[in-house]
Amino acid sequence: MSEQTTTIISKVWGMCGPLRDDGVSYGDYLEQLTYLIFLKMSDEYAKPPYKRETGIPAGCGWTDMNTLKGAELESKYKSILETLGECSGTLGKIFQGAVNKISNAAILYRIVQMIDRENWVSMSTDVKGEIYEGLLQKNAEDVKSGAGQYFTPRPLIQAMVECIRPEPRKTIADPCCGSGGFLLAAQSYLSDPKHYTLDREAKEFLKRDTFRGWEIVPTTFKMSLMNLFLHNIGDLYGEVPITLGDALLTDPGERFDYVLTNPPFGKKSSLTFTNEEGEQEEEDLVYNRQDFWTTSSNKQLNFLQHINTLLKATGKAAVVVPDNVLFEGGAGETIRKKLLETCDLHTIL
Repeated sequence: MSEQTTTIISKVWGMCGPLRDDGVSYGDYLEQLTYLIFLKMSDEYAKPPYKRETGIPAGCGWTDMNTLKGAELESKYKSILETLGECSGTLGKIFQGAVNKISNAAILYRIVQMIDRENWVSMSTDVKGEIYEGLLQKNAEDVKSGAGQYFTPRPLIQAMVECIRPEPRKTIADPCCGSGGFLLAAQSYLSDPKHYTLDREAKEFLKRDTFRGWEIVPTTFKMSLMNLFLHNIGDLYGEVPITLGDALLTDPGERFDYVLTNPPFGKKSSLTFTNEEGEQEEEDLVYNRQDFWTTSSNKQLNFLQHINTLLKATGKAAVVVPDNVLFEGGAGETIRKKLLETCDLHTIL
């Protein structure tokens, strides 16, 4: 990580102390940074030499709020979030349901000024991505935030990508993509001149058509979209590469060359409901899908079946699973047998 990146991360994360005192969690802070950095970058793209059409409605830009203070700043920021949440494309997805969770106007002003001092667009994609990844990692390291479940250690991700060695002009999916780590590591591998020299069409395919993801947690979904946007993946106005929802509910009908993923740990999927006595109860969630070999409430076993569905006939997958997948009886035994019959198992680490 470069000195510039480390310095900016330290500045940005230095605001966390006062925010924590006001009851703002690391996750909430990261979500607000997502909104504010996006607005600042959109403003930079709208100016020379880029002069891009950013889709930001009039009165909702960075310069409409960056000089305000106190109640005026709070009111304007609230109005901007509400308006952008009604937009289409990536813009609307990132800001959908957005609210200002920084109630201290003085701290909000300091954060806005801190972001305003940096020229985000002029930074290389790697630097912007490293900054955001660094913040995601700090968020994951905070035990109280519970965000660690969405963050796979980057050395593990890189090792898996290097093992699978993705090729250009092929598709890559992650059915539980979290903050987008696997997709970004695959992009980095494909963009590395040590591996491939990409022509213009291959670069365009990498940006718009290579990646597909699903994420069930709304705030993490927004973070993944922002992370991919900062790494130049996807189209601001077109279909977003990430879908919000439970990937296990249905076969999406799409097939991919590669699947890279770390399904959420936890043996059982469950639904919480209120019984006739008004008490909260949990019921095992079982997915009845025609493309699954068997039914199970075990998350990892269901994701293995889902991954098998997602792969093309010649597709490859690298998956992180807990060791219970190796010895679970019943449905686990059925799935292991089917995987060995239908797939070429290369390595278990």
